[in-house]
Amino acid sequence: MEEGGSFHILMLPWFAFGHLLPFLELAKSLARKGHRISFLSTPRNVARLPAIPPPFTPFINFIEIPLPQIEHLPENAEATVDLPSADLRPYLSKAFDTFEQKISDLIQTKQISSLDCILFDYAAHWVPNIAVKFGVPCAFFSIYNASSLSFFGPPSVLMGGAGARKQAEDFTMLPTWIPFPSTIVFRPFEARQIFNGSALDASGVSEPYRLAKSVQGCQIVLIRSCNELEPEWLHLLGQLYEKPVVPVGLLPPSIEEGQHAALDWLDKQGQDSTVYVAFGSEVKLSAAEVKEISVGLELSGLHFVWALRAGSVPAGLVESIKEHGRGLLCVDWVPQVRLLAHPSIGGFLTHAGCSSVVEGLAFGLAMVLLPMIIDQGLIARKMVEKGFGVEVPRKEDGSFTGDEIAQSLRFAMVEDEGKVLRAKAKECRNLFGDEELHDFYVTETIQHLKRLVEAGLSV
Repeated sequence: MEEGGSFHILMLPWFAFGHLLPFLELAKSLARKGHRISFLSTPRNVARLPAIPPPFTPFINFIEIPLPQIEHLPENAEATVDLPSADLRPYLSKAFDTFEQKISDLIQTKQISSLDCILFDYAAHWVPNIAVKFGVPCAFFSIYNASSLSFFGPPSVLMGGAGARKQAEDFTMLPTWIPFPSTIVFRPFEARQIFNGSALDASGVSEPYRLAKSVQGCQIVLIRSCNELEPEWLHLLGQLYEKPVVPVGLLPPSIEEGQHAALDWLDKQGQDSTVYVAFGSEVKLSAAEVKEISVGLELSGLHFVWALRAGSVPAGLVESIKEHGRGLLCVDWVPQVRLLAHPSIGGFLTHAGCSSVVEGLAFGLAMVLLPMIIDQGLIARKMVEKGFGVEVPRKEDGSFTGDEIAQSLRFAMVEDEGKVLRAKAKECRNLFGDEELHDFYVTETIQHLKRLVEAGLSV
């Protein structure tokens, strides 16, 4: 540990912006308290991260490691957002796994020196091997919340032991290790997706294996959560993992600087009159889904700002939106947090990704949830269970209609029946947007890391 009690942490997030950005928020929170961060990713990913505010720049050092050429991995694909299809994800994982040797070499040759601790993502299941080799303690930092991780179960289940799911339908039921009632289970169409994604893949291991080995190999688990949101789940997860589970807080986002045309447009709209629509960096909407969302926005009668990747915009959509004049389509980068903070925004149609939920509820927005991949269905059920949002109805195959989008939007933002939901969402600002509370969690996390560092060996 360095003089004055500060320490040097190596951070290694998975190559998805839903992971990179929370890791960066935690890095800034640690830097704010005087700790040094070596943040490791690829050149292209680092270039796409938000700029670090000047007070933190001396404390955060980006280490860029080029990805090797891997068969089937498209050129310049350095994050999941770059993949044209989810089927290619295992090849990105395979490229990511080459970092085990590269990081080991950097530490061996003292290019990374005076290292006190490694914070790693679930995909980097091999980090504990490096930690043991160099006598450095390591902590697994999960961007997934405690309810989702608890649903997936302890490492023994993830590794295929007693209680492991043998068929897709098993993911639609509450597992035996959850001792209290809950609606947080997958729908059948989600369960099929999760079950198919649990198999051994082209990277040589499965996704559940990565998570299990990460949990088994670390000294403590850090998790983006807080006791005010899910106390029973955090307690259960500690029992399932049989090691300390430490909430780092929700890492509420800071509002970006800069101007954008959408902000000028929003200035002309009434308070709480507009819905913001976005599905994150990972979700790739089909043409049919884009069409139904477009129909739903039109039928709702609400004003909207829709952030949609250029490659997902079907012919005629721009003209159609301009024609009815109530919406704005953004196909370039948007300052999402700044838009969500705008007084004209009253609701958020979202895929229920963890960061989007935190961002929306930090500003008290009514949440309309349309989960698409991974644990988003579990997060959506949780938000509905708590009364913070409404989920768009789906058919057995996961499809939805524009009419169902419109009905959900109007319930959340306009109709009398949604008053309780809107009131609860506004109350969420006191939790999700409480910077002092979440700073307290970071301070507590640092105390846990200090005890970990003091018990370990520095390089």
